[in-house]
Amino acid sequence: MHISPTGPSATADEELEHQKAAITRLGHELRGLVEATVRTAASPETLHRVADGVRTITGQLTGRRRARAEIPEVDEFPAGTRIYSPVTGAGSPLAPPVKVTPTADGLTGECTLGIAHEGPPGYGHGGMSAMLLDELMGRACTAAGMPGLTVSLQMRYHRPVPLETTLLILARVTGTDDRKIFVSGSIASRTDPDASLVTADGIFVAPDLHRARALFPGLQRA
Repeated sequence: MHISPTGPSATADEELEHQKAAITRLGHELRGLVEATVRTAASPETLHRVADGVRTITGQLTGRRRARAEIPEVDEFPAGTRIYSPVTGAGSPLAPPVKVTPTADGLTGECTLGIAHEGPPGYGHGGMSAMLLDELMGRACTAAGMPGLTVSLQMRYHRPVPLETTLLILARVTGTDDRKIFVSGSIASRTDPDASLVTADGIFVAPDLHRARALFPGLQRA
């Protein structure tokens, strides 16, 4: 049983942490469901029965729905946790999710891609590699004190990225030019970190205040 800390004695921070924990738990279970869905060889009858059950469960997620540009109260945008991020979000059924750690000159991420992220049989989809690097490289900009938006991302695929293998993602800012931020990134396996599977160079741009407010109106209320 999961007891909510809500009540007169609960602080706003306690309630927020309880909400994050619940979202994280649901995300974990949904990732297990997604992985089971893409691996199963169950009969059509079983699949129809499960589909009916999933529809029933979805119907339990009642209440107000978040608007398109609304920043969730559990997020720390732009410099912190995005709990529903499809790359790092613990609450996302789509995310691996990537665990991010600061380094001396940038960031490192660690994750394992599953069958749900498959491109060629046994290997990750090339678009997943691009998404992983875009996320980490963007976060490297923020970690360096220069939040930016992706302008270009040049990908180089050296070797296939294996599934069900712990991956290391590196990202670091290599230079700046006014509002332009230059970033490099790479993906390797943890067992062979010196052999890059995918590398990328990106250009990000830090938007001016007027542009940032236009793009992210929720920032004014966050």
